[in-house]
Amino acid sequence: MTYQTDIEIAESVEMEPITKIADQAGFDKSDIELYGKYKAKVNFTALQKMREAPDGKLILVSAINPTAAGEGKTTTVVGLGDGLKRIGKKAMLALREPSLGPVFGIKGGAAGGGYAQVVPMQDINLHFTGDFHAIGAANNLLAALIDNHIHQGNKLNIDTRKITWKRVVDMNDRQLRHIVNGLGGEKNGVPREDGFDITVASEIMAILCLSNDLNELKEKLREIIIGYNYDDEPVKAGELKAHGAMAALLKDALKPNLVQTLEKTPALIHGGPFANIAHGCNSIMATKLALKYADYTVTEAGFGADLGAEKFIDIKSRMANIAPDAAVIVATVRALKLHGGIAASDLNEENIQAVEEGLPNLLKHIENMQDVFGIPSVVAINKFPTDTEEELHVIRKKCEEIGVNVVLSDVWAKGGKGAEDLAREVVKLCETESTLRHPYSLEDPIPTKIEKLVQKVYGGRGIEISAEAEREITRLVKLGYDKLPICVAKTQYSLSDDPALRGAPKDFHITIQQVKVSAGAGFLVVLTGRVMTMPGLPKIPAAENIDVTPEGKIVGLF
Repeated sequence: MTYQTDIEIAESVEMEPITKIADQAGFDKSDIELYGKYKAKVNFTALQKMREAPDGKLILVSAINPTAAGEGKTTTVVGLGDGLKRIGKKAMLALREPSLGPVFGIKGGAAGGGYAQVVPMQDINLHFTGDFHAIGAANNLLAALIDNHIHQGNKLNIDTRKITWKRVVDMNDRQLRHIVNGLGGEKNGVPREDGFDITVASEIMAILCLSNDLNELKEKLREIIIGYNYDDEPVKAGELKAHGAMAALLKDALKPNLVQTLEKTPALIHGGPFANIAHGCNSIMATKLALKYADYTVTEAGFGADLGAEKFIDIKSRMANIAPDAAVIVATVRALKLHGGIAASDLNEENIQAVEEGLPNLLKHIENMQDVFGIPSVVAINKFPTDTEEELHVIRKKCEEIGVNVVLSDVWAKGGKGAEDLAREVVKLCETESTLRHPYSLEDPIPTKIEKLVQKVYGGRGIEISAEAEREITRLVKLGYDKLPICVAKTQYSLSDDPALRGAPKDFHITIQQVKVSAGAGFLVVLTGRVMTMPGLPKIPAAENIDVTPEGKIVGLF
């Protein structure tokens, strides 16, 4: 059987003008800034006029630890939104924007798939409305102001060996991880070691996503620590008078983007931090906007519940004062087989034992959602043609034993129709009691916060802290940053910090390599294992298959 590609499906469906989608969502004409016929920015006025209105229900979609087989989390989010609409509910999506790095690398785009997509998918996966470019420009403006300040006399006594602010580019480019710049003589700056991060790892991205309004954005920018002076005191962006110009670059980027699904459900796509190296959630602005205008908001958090969902609960929920009413945990039979230890080449063969051996990963994520975070949950099995009824029965039986329903999701092939059962289950869950719980208190010492996460969420035994991280923790306590939430950077492929440990490993320790403060964003970044903030391209990048025809039609995106 020949299947249409995602881009072919997207191009086969006629979109509504975005003005009609905006009207359906409840936005006034004055609330919308058009970016062509099918994209728009939503002005701050739309949220301001609804501040006193009650919030609708919030549904958080998470997943098991990802595998090469793919879980289809974003596809499930889109299909669920369409499914809610099909059963008569006013629904809206709140999603992240894709980064160009994965689009041209190995992962591909992030606009859903099959008949559960947000469109125009080409625009969304490429430049969209320019938000990431604005974030990169603001980040690199600060970097330029730092080096110019040093070149012009260094009144703030910035120690060039202790500059922590890096430049960014929204591309997977390992060559830029570690560089030396300022070469070529006195007129070309002061030579020093430097490096690049990918744009989605920038603190500017986190600040944009965690700001409730423009004033808060500017104040957060002011608090960014760019490095330390010769007395080992922090130097902030505000001392360089950088925050005003940075806010000017980000003014329009702070406005959520409005698009639509293939079934014409409104979707707000805004912000895009990765969940393995950043906090992995779309913007507070977009989520709050959807909550005010829709009865049901479906949002996602990156990767498994050990990463994105935990950060949604411990960082975003705290800062936005919101809490999910229900959670969906996405899994596939194929991914559970991989967690059970079989080879990717054997995925199409029925293997009940492999499913059983992979189930502990799913069960741990259910435990995290329901018992650790306190959110009523349902498991959505993203359907593949190779799944057998016997394999599905094993999953249903085990989940029913712990009181969690399993619903088959067929959104890739059927769109919203394939999510109607899931939508009904989610509506029921939203009416049950949900008491949000945090695995650690903000008052806990920094090592205790990390250890509680490892023990409660990851299922490990404890932590090992490097000498460098110990020194950094001591300094952060001295500077008064020890009461901030933490953002753990670790592999997405395992509950541990070792990507090779699949399933639900026990008795492991997490190694803490570094602890850094993102004072503007308002959290501490804890780096574990070998996580890098600038990815590289694979041997055969997806970029090799992307092209544009003489008529201007883009091909090869997925």
